[in-house]
Amino acid sequence: MRSLVLPEFTIFRSDECDGCRACEHQCPFGAHTYDASNDKMVSDSRRCAGCQRCAVFCPKGAIEIRPSPSFYRPNASWSRERIEDIKRQAESGGVLLTGCGSDKPFRIYWDHMLLNASQVTNPSIDPLREPMELRTFLGSKPERLLLGDDTDTGRDPFLMLETPILFSAMSYGAISYNAFQALAIAASRSGTFFNTGEGGMPAEMRSRFKKQTIVQVASGRFGIDAEYLNCAAAVEIKIGQGAKPGIGGHLPGEKVSQHVAATRMIPEGTDAISPAPHHDIYSIEDLEMLISAIKEVTNYEKPVIVKVAAVHNISAIASGIVRAGADILAIDGVRGGTGAAPKVIRDNVGIPIELAISSVDRRLRDEGIRERCSIIAGGGIRCSADVVKAIALGADAVYIGTAALIAMGCTLCQRCYTGRCSWGICTQDPELVRRLNLDDASQRLVNLLSAWSHEIKEMLGGMGINAIESLRGNRDQLRGVGLHEWELDVLGIKGAGE
Repeated sequence: MRSLVLPEFTIFRSDECDGCRACEHQCPFGAHTYDASNDKMVSDSRRCAGCQRCAVFCPKGAIEIRPSPSFYRPNASWSRERIEDIKRQAESGGVLLTGCGSDKPFRIYWDHMLLNASQVTNPSIDPLREPMELRTFLGSKPERLLLGDDTDTGRDPFLMLETPILFSAMSYGAISYNAFQALAIAASRSGTFFNTGEGGMPAEMRSRFKKQTIVQVASGRFGIDAEYLNCAAAVEIKIGQGAKPGIGGHLPGEKVSQHVAATRMIPEGTDAISPAPHHDIYSIEDLEMLISAIKEVTNYEKPVIVKVAAVHNISAIASGIVRAGADILAIDGVRGGTGAAPKVIRDNVGIPIELAISSVDRRLRDEGIRERCSIIAGGGIRCSADVVKAIALGADAVYIGTAALIAMGCTLCQRCYTGRCSWGICTQDPELVRRLNLDDASQRLVNLLSAWSHEIKEMLGGMGINAIESLRGNRDQLRGVGLHEWELDVLGIKGAGE
């Protein structure tokens, strides 16, 4: 059946092209081929994913990738995307898959909030000359301290971060071994943590990165045993994620290589299916039992995180999770990334993380249980200012995923689910995996965290705050611009000028 879908991108090749065939080698989607009969390179725009790999690596700079100039008759109800989605489903008969976070023009609340700054009566702090504390402790806080008691008896386990930023869950299988290792190395060098996702932890990495690892217990329970749970600093129970709340996961069999299969403890080449629910969690009481079981098997030495998607009634859900014994609550907003998700779910289910953070923080404070659980916010953190605003809204720290992938080279072409990642990040193809240099990728991640940490100190200094802990839940440091009254109310902030 001939496809009726217009090419998404158009490939332009200038006369500078000397037929070196570099573009052919760089494109895993087959958009460039060599025409031997005419001794020239030819391009098929229908195959182009817009990853920009060929343009970056063309030695002559002869290639340019642009959005397709072709268009349908303008129609306010039927956009090009809606028309082409229907055409694709008419051709395939299946669910449309996509990768990365939602690209829909939902309001990005980070861009409608402004930070406060110190002036005359409350002078600012110079972060270059005065100490600024970014160290963050995640876990249940004690209700009281006994002065003069030097013992650690009864102290709950916690995570100590040198910066309030962690790498979010991205499983080995969904991302390449090099990308997975780069996250672990960068976390180790930066004094923070990376999350294994639901794909387990390769045996050869366990002892080396034990102190920087958060291992995940997801519905598929891949690669989970007592050793796995104890080779980490914390254990995370994944109930939901922002890109696909309420549904399970699927790693195609073509991405389940021999090493991925061994790590996940499944047969090579078979699909890894994660069911929508955990089949031992159908109530808060069930969740409490699983949390207790994990604490028991880890000798009560590791904090337990529960990760949920930001959905309606998230504050009530969070209250139940804290009362079930979770030490840390991770909330993933609607703009959270993914390796593969049904497009209709990614773009239509969940709520923005900004609204969820404030709602949850205030609910837990009102119930007097805020200090029993730390909050990690994820799903749409794009820069250091987003980090500061998230903490001011009520988070203790943030998860970053898409930003980390971009730092390694990702261009958000949204073809992660194909396993043909041009940049060697979301693939298991040995030839493509080699494209991601481990040393270079890990250094880029370290540089990103270092740069953001410096910027966070600058912003804190400008607010007259010398410790990140003093910013947590301090919504007086925020003002809204261009927001409706109900939005300001949910965020718990005032409008600018008030």
